[in-house]
Amino acid sequence: MLQNTYDYLLLGSLFSIWFVVLINQVLVTSGFISYLKHNKRSYKFVPEGDLPFVSVLIPAHNEGKVIAKTLQSILELDYDQNKYEIIVINDNSSDNSAEILRQIREENPGRLLKIINTDSIFGGRGKSNALNIGLAQSKGSFIAIYDADNTPEKDALKELVNSILKDEKAGAVIGKFRCRNKSRNLLTRFINLEGIYFQWMAQAGRWQLFKLCTIPGTNFIIRRSILDELGGWDTSAITEDTEISFRIYRMGYHIRFCPYSTTWEQEPETLSVWLKQRERWVKGNYYVLLKNFKYLFDKNAGPIRFDLLYFLCIYIFFLAASIISDLIFILGFGGFIQTTILGYSLLLWFMAYVLFILSVLLAASTEKDELNWFNTLIAFIMYFTYCKLWSIVAVIGLVSFTKDFTFDREITWYKTERF
Repeated sequence: MLQNTYDYLLLGSLFSIWFVVLINQVLVTSGFISYLKHNKRSYKFVPEGDLPFVSVLIPAHNEGKVIAKTLQSILELDYDQNKYEIIVINDNSSDNSAEILRQIREENPGRLLKIINTDSIFGGRGKSNALNIGLAQSKGSFIAIYDADNTPEKDALKELVNSILKDEKAGAVIGKFRCRNKSRNLLTRFINLEGIYFQWMAQAGRWQLFKLCTIPGTNFIIRRSILDELGGWDTSAITEDTEISFRIYRMGYHIRFCPYSTTWEQEPETLSVWLKQRERWVKGNYYVLLKNFKYLFDKNAGPIRFDLLYFLCIYIFFLAASIISDLIFILGFGGFIQTTILGYSLLLWFMAYVLFILSVLLAASTEKDELNWFNTLIAFIMYFTYCKLWSIVAVIGLVSFTKDFTFDREITWYKTERF
């Protein structure tokens, strides 16, 4: 009986893993089809005189190492200088951010650049609160968001604006984000491939299949009227981007994907920083899943039901399946237990491994110079190393979220260390 129990557990785990693998494969394949269809922009830009006034918000907390480069790139955007304002929310920073921002402000006297310095009384409560502070002092009919470590390409904002102007039902439009420090070490190379595979190719696939996208937190534009109606960002949400995406869809709007708008961002360069960042993401997604779980069974909830199902599969079933299957494999390999389907499970695991590599390489082929022998080697070892770390992060995030929920902890800045 005990042997059958292990067989059932292993079989159920493999089914859960393969279900998620196949979903990701469908998304990436659809994303590749979308790439082939939209490799070149098919629509023309609206005349310069018809461009709307846009407020660009940059929330920042102790970003002295990167904020100057970010702000300079946004000052140099290919967009009429009189039609966009830049608002930096320097939120309760204790480093030299305020001095750097003051100098940049003085060097650009003719620009629509506003610096908001908050203190511990009104600020320091996380990115959502900082964005709400900036929103209250903005004037644009459209709001664009860039993280403090971003260097958007010169046409990034113009692409977002033109895309949202072409679609009245688009509540927001998102672009791509790429890893600018990908050559730093093995970790950043993993993150680079992850960004291409799990982020923008999956986003393109979800838009291709379901007309569904999730705001990534940077390089996106949203209608001000929507933010006003929603009351801004949810200050209890750590992943405010995902949370507001769900509310936008429930309002009857959709979120478009614009592959022509690209920003480059700095990714974690050490494992400890990466773990803290991903723990925050996991905690935030558990919050979103719990807050919106009831809509999973609401047939009128629209496309967010797919995202809810996907989150449920990833953070509950896939996580449990990964842990159980790894434990059974280790115990079986060590001779502590026996299963009658261990050989079949190894075959299924190998097939999933091959499918994963092919998917990563397919995604890499859509970006210039990314499909090469070195990245192929990275993809081969990524499954056994980087991807396995996800289970650890997910467990840590779940425990931390449970503690926050139980003890009603206050939301603060979850700062990603810069380099």
